[in-house]
Amino acid sequence: MERLDKILANLGHGTRKEVKVLVKRGAVEVDGVLAKDPGMNLDPNSSIIKVDGEEIKYRKYIYLMMNKPPGVISATYDNREETVIDLLWPEHQAFDPFPVGRLDKDTVGLLLLTNDGELNHKLISPKWNVNKIYYAEIDKEVGEEDIKAFEEGIVLDDGYKCMPGKLEIKHANIHGSEVYVTIQEGKYHQVKRMFESLDKKVVYLKRIKFGNLELDKTLEEGAYRELTEEEFDILNKFE
Repeated sequence: MERLDKILANLGHGTRKEVKVLVKRGAVEVDGVLAKDPGMNLDPNSSIIKVDGEEIKYRKYIYLMMNKPPGVISATYDNREETVIDLLWPEHQAFDPFPVGRLDKDTVGLLLLTNDGELNHKLISPKWNVNKIYYAEIDKEVGEEDIKAFEEGIVLDDGYKCMPGKLEIKHANIHGSEVYVTIQEGKYHQVKRMFESLDKKVVYLKRIKFGNLELDKTLEEGAYRELTEEEFDILNKFE
């Protein structure tokens, strides 16, 4: 059971205050009867709700893909910094989504946002072994010894030994390197700290894949969209 005003707000029919106005002017019907109380409780899966005579399609969860820009934090709220939630349209904010895992403030790329707690748990739980793939630019030359270090599990500055990862070299010389990094964990600044343990510095970091889901290359930094049904199915394949 959910409140009528919350249901309509979540479906993009305005804020709860605006929904109250809709109800007051007789624009909302529930099971063929004009709604009089915006706070009435109902089962949105079984009740027929109409706004201005048009039946609405109920959905409980929302799934968004964002190309996170730099300078924005992966949080739902912060009284000093701009968050990824601040980048969403009000109709999407109304679902109270949250980022799945996090990307550092200066890291860009694929970030998932949802209000589906069960899916979030599966995607970030270590037991599911979901791969996260990053494109990174490094300040020094990366070589075979670094690949081996990733395979064996790098020890971070606090003594934590990372799970084995995968390092692929796209381009490398004495002036710097372009690499792909695959890890399954999400420790604080993990990729950066892994390279710091190898006496190297990450100068640019972008997540390009989460599980089997790839970043939409047409999404500019700061832009986002809802997942397609096909992408949602892909996301739920954890192998």
